[in-house]
Amino acid sequence: MQLDKIEEKDLKMGLANQEVFAKTLEELASKDRSILAVTSDSRGSGKLVPFAEKYPKQIVEVGIAEQNLVGVAAGLASAGKKAFAVSPACFLSARALEQIKNDVAYSDNPVKLVGISAGVSYGALGTTHHSLHDFAALRAINNIIIVAPADNFETEQAVLQAAKLDQPIYLRFGKKAMPFLSETEQNFEFGKGRVVREGEDVTIIANGETVYPAWLAAKALEEAHGIKAGVVSMHTVKPLDTELLDRLSSKGNPIVTVEEHMVNGGLGEACASYLFQKGCTNPFKIIAIPDEYTVTGSQGEIFNHYGISQEGIAKSVLQLIK
Repeated sequence: MQLDKIEEKDLKMGLANQEVFAKTLEELASKDRSILAVTSDSRGSGKLVPFAEKYPKQIVEVGIAEQNLVGVAAGLASAGKKAFAVSPACFLSARALEQIKNDVAYSDNPVKLVGISAGVSYGALGTTHHSLHDFAALRAINNIIIVAPADNFETEQAVLQAAKLDQPIYLRFGKKAMPFLSETEQNFEFGKGRVVREGEDVTIIANGETVYPAWLAAKALEEAHGIKAGVVSMHTVKPLDTELLDRLSSKGNPIVTVEEHMVNGGLGEACASYLFQKGCTNPFKIIAIPDEYTVTGSQGEIFNHYGISQEGIAKSVLQLIK
């Protein structure tokens, strides 16, 4: 099997999604004084230093205290402020889980929870700094939208729409510069997947920073094997786009899901649960971090090890088709 390496020049490269988040929030804050950033000693990693310099009265620093972070943001939201609670995803979705459940979701305070440096973005810092549990933990909580944008377009739209949203939401961003996955205008809506590549032989459903290697794998499969793989950015893990899943599964073609998350409780299991309860018999595979001690390395090295890479995804698709 020969799968030539697709070069990054095939797509226009942009910024890291969390950089786009910070720039978009800064633009919003310039026109709306009710926009507030609440950080847990994370304005630097969250790219919010320029925001703090321009709008010092619109940022609240609570220090390394994620539970306080969410509690303060919930209080601000209850008073009519548009509070963006920014913290590393690994800590925000674990240390502050009770506050997210009770102060935000149960109390219906429209806090915008922003998990930065998500997945394995922290690389060699290891398991303590990896957020491979956040989809699973937050999916089990009622009244919260969960979104992992794939590129700069999705990120900007997600932040703009979150600012208008009167409901709790969790936005998940990574540190790597991402390409623009489509040169054409496309709509973005929470709960509606975005088809970034058409294909009728197999469908690859991914989110966040795994959509790009899925796109590269699809292109390589077509060039090397004539296999036309569709690629979907299922940016919203909850609520899931079940209408799109119905359409994608209707022909019985194989479906592969890819995510920067533990195999348990994430995007893949959400899709599988819906499809197979509907009686679908499509060949199906989840590509994710397995239930084991995660290897240490850079994000790229971890992706390569677990097959969340262009080559790894393409091989999994070929195996599933065969």
